[in-house]
Amino acid sequence: YPLFQRGGPQLRIFRPNFFMLAVRPGVPQPEDTVQFRVSMEMTKVDIRNYLERIYNVPVAAVRTRIQYGANNKRNHKNQREKKPDYKVAYVQLGQGQTFQFPNLFPEKEQDTETRSFDDYRSKYMEKEKQKEEGDPRRGGVPDWFGL
Repeated sequence: YPLFQRGGPQLRIFRPNFFMLAVRPGVPQPEDTVQFRVSMEMTKVDIRNYLERIYNVPVAAVRTRIQYGANNKRNHKNQREKKPDYKVAYVQLGQGQTFQFPNLFPEKEQDTETRSFDDYRSKYMEKEKQKEEGDPRRGGVPDWFGL
């Protein structure tokens, strides 16, 4: 129980100063595995408790690794600029649980787009042919030869 404080303040809810960012994996993962970018201070136990207690997600296993930040950029003084390291967590969900990223930008039907593009192109080509033919009243004399 918390220590005595004068005035008897209400009990506070502890919310950790951690973040967990779900990341789309670069290589295909099993359906029950989710990849997170997490705070460097988080441990495997913290990650498990975070998901189970806050989000009620059953967790079977947690694996972590530290990704070294890129070190190939240079600033205006030709000094190397290193991006910060970050921790990656691979969380294997409980029995029967799967995770799939939502498709936020679905592909549109390409038939309508290609059809409209073909119509636009054919109209443009007709206009260009009309410009090349020139004015029929000039009798074949080019536009540049005149007032």
